[in-house]
Amino acid sequence: MTTSSPPPVRPRPVPQPRRRSRARTAVPLVIAAWAVLEIWLMTVVAGATSGFTVLLLLLAGFVLGAAAVKRAGRSAWRNLAASVQQPGAPTTPPAGGGRTGLAMLGGLLLIIPGFVSDGLALLLLFPPTRNLIGVVAERAAARALARHPSPDPGSLNDLFQQAREAESRSRIHRPDGKVVQGEVIDRDER
Repeated sequence: MTTSSPPPVRPRPVPQPRRRSRARTAVPLVIAAWAVLEIWLMTVVAGATSGFTVLLLLLAGFVLGAAAVKRAGRSAWRNLAASVQQPGAPTTPPAGGGRTGLAMLGGLLLIIPGFVSDGLALLLLFPPTRNLIGVVAERAAARALARHPSPDPGSLNDLFQQAREAESRSRIHRPDGKVVQGEVIDRDER
């Protein structure tokens, strides 16, 4: 019979409570409010017309949204193939005016059941408003990147090295690596 003493217990650090970010608090509330608005708007339209009309509108939105996503995907594929075939060529405006990501997002919003999402989708599918939204999004992204510059590669290497060192310190190293066969008997069972 082999008995062993329990391994020494290290005190664990007490975790500090994290504050939820504003986005983690606001996003679920916005999604819930949007769902309630969509449902309310569908009931209003169904009351003004009929439930069958609402069903037909939702089905038409699904079919048109799928077609818009397919068209935007084909356009994006053509643009990618053209850029791969001519890597050194100066950049020319992509076929279809670019902004295929926004067109695809418009198609996805059209697929989602509801009239508010359909209105947003039509804004993204209509070329002048899609270009305007694209310009605004590019400016916002440029401002965000200017505010939060990416770290230099040297500091990333330092972070990776620190992570490797912390991992090696957390491993348990056995002095001889031998395995001793035995049986563990719980003292409470005797």
